[in-house]
Amino acid sequence: MVVATSVSGYFFWYRPKFKSRPAREIPYNKTKEKNSATFLRLKDKSSIIKAYAGEHGYNPTHCFLLDMKLPSGEKRFFVYNLEKDSIEIAGLVTHGSGPVNNGNGLSFSNTPNSNCTSLGKYKIGNPYTGRFGPAYKLYGLDKTNSKAFERFVVLHSHSCVPNEEVAPYPICESQGCPTVAPAFLVQLKEYLKRSPQPVLLWIYY
Repeated sequence: MVVATSVSGYFFWYRPKFKSRPAREIPYNKTKEKNSATFLRLKDKSSIIKAYAGEHGYNPTHCFLLDMKLPSGEKRFFVYNLEKDSIEIAGLVTHGSGPVNNGNGLSFSNTPNSNCTSLGKYKIGNPYTGRFGPAYKLYGLDKTNSKAFERFVVLHSHSCVPNEEVAPYPICESQGCPTVAPAFLVQLKEYLKRSPQPVLLWIYY
């Protein structure tokens, strides 16, 4: 009964705000990350999440890392191979449209109705069909995202998210969900389907 209530609440309350932005395609070059601060952050997070996965029974081979220090027009959703210490694929992902309270235009919060992205590690739950099609429940594992399920923060796609980079322009915004392009979600789905253990997703800054 609790699960049914939560799902119905999602359909009733979730009201994502997507903003149209001008776009231009820029090819993504995987090698550009290797000697950058971005890749160093990835390596730092990957070592932590690898230990966490082993200790708590999550997928020890792959995880999803989302670097909010990167602008939304750049690919900042990384499927990371923990065994090879490398990026396998990357895509664009939204951040929340919550109130701006710092210089870079981002604000983070765990508060319901804040429309903000919540930082922290997430367990990716079972797939279901939501308002925008295929989606995955997210369960916050840290104090900074402990209300993710209550806030109906899920991993899903939306047509407003392009397949290729559009920097220096930003992409659309969500009400806190990590939202990706439909084609990218199809790729993520394959990783999730093949995994015998839950996959971890970490949004960090």
